[in-house]
Amino acid sequence: MTTENIATAATAALSTRAIHAGQEPDPTTGAVSTPIYMTSTFKQDGVGGLRGGYDYSRSVNPTRTSFDKQLAAVEGAKHSISFASGLAAIDVLLRATLKPGDAILLGNDVYGGTYRLLSKVFVPWGITLDVVDITDPTAVSAALAQRQYAYVWVETPSNPLLSITDIAATAALAHAHGTKVAVDNTFASPVLQHPLQDGADVVVYSTTKYIGGHSDVVGGAVLVDDDKTAEKVAFLQNAAGAVPSPFDAWLEIRGLKTLELRVKQHSKNALAIAQWLEQHSEVEHVWYPGLESHPGHDIAARQMHGGFGGMISIQLAAGGEAARAFAGATKIFTLAESLGGVESLVEHPAAMTHASVSGTTLEVPDNLVRLSVGIEGVDDLIADLDQAFAAIAQ
Repeated sequence: MTTENIATAATAALSTRAIHAGQEPDPTTGAVSTPIYMTSTFKQDGVGGLRGGYDYSRSVNPTRTSFDKQLAAVEGAKHSISFASGLAAIDVLLRATLKPGDAILLGNDVYGGTYRLLSKVFVPWGITLDVVDITDPTAVSAALAQRQYAYVWVETPSNPLLSITDIAATAALAHAHGTKVAVDNTFASPVLQHPLQDGADVVVYSTTKYIGGHSDVVGGAVLVDDDKTAEKVAFLQNAAGAVPSPFDAWLEIRGLKTLELRVKQHSKNALAIAQWLEQHSEVEHVWYPGLESHPGHDIAARQMHGGFGGMISIQLAAGGEAARAFAGATKIFTLAESLGGVESLVEHPAAMTHASVSGTTLEVPDNLVRLSVGIEGVDDLIADLDQAFAAIAQ
């Protein structure tokens, strides 16, 4: 059995798959690190005589192929198709599988960019978009009974309120109505959660976040087991061109190899910080699924494996102005959008990542601060948050 077969076997550990799947040493030189094939085109051995199926890098590139094999093995999916961004992945998935007149059932707490794409691009195209509390099976069931949906769109944990949806239960409800379930698994990563195993039909990622892990690449991915869906997505990607560069794919290969180590440390740090924040007088509420006080804790404990992720959201008792001031007062936590990198970040969602949902049913509280907890020393991170609270109290 080759290294590749061992690494992609179902019995191989996730860390083994992450390091070896799609990563066979270069057959010409023996290079252990996957080469960055920075080429737009490939020599053909006679017309149509393609070497390994490679002709043009918009269609296929060896570095991208390596990453797709690696991510599919880590996710436990049959197909992985990587994109230039997470939103590009969502866009192509939906355009490849929907038609005007179809409908999507969306959770009432999702990434602002996803809502913007659906409401400002897909709704004018002819897609119906309904919003519901996706964590409530009764509400989901009632919605499914009233309209035929192509997709139930799930984020769990959600962005930014860290709501938890029972994937298996939601999939069972949706499938009974002939509806597919798509799960944005960005916050959990494939280390903590495997939606396809829980009954979801498709998984999407912003690989910019935990998979890339170093705040130096923008990317996305669609993962499915269904051959026809994969074929449709791959066709439209090639037709429309939303592909990552070879260097982007290489950065994601590198990031994915250490994903498990990083996510476990993110989760460990975040749990300690969430527990500390829960006792702080300046904090009105802490949203973190690892806390027993979180309404979705029991589901998360069953559905997520090995931790609860590195994302925390807090609501400050003093209100929106205090939240803005707090976000600007940290020293180690960097005031910036995005998440999932090794460094800790802080942001004010209402004015930053979720400004596009202002005035809608998805509007987030103005006193909300979102923390992307990095892998620095946890005592240093707590000290930084403590001094930021002291600074705004003056």
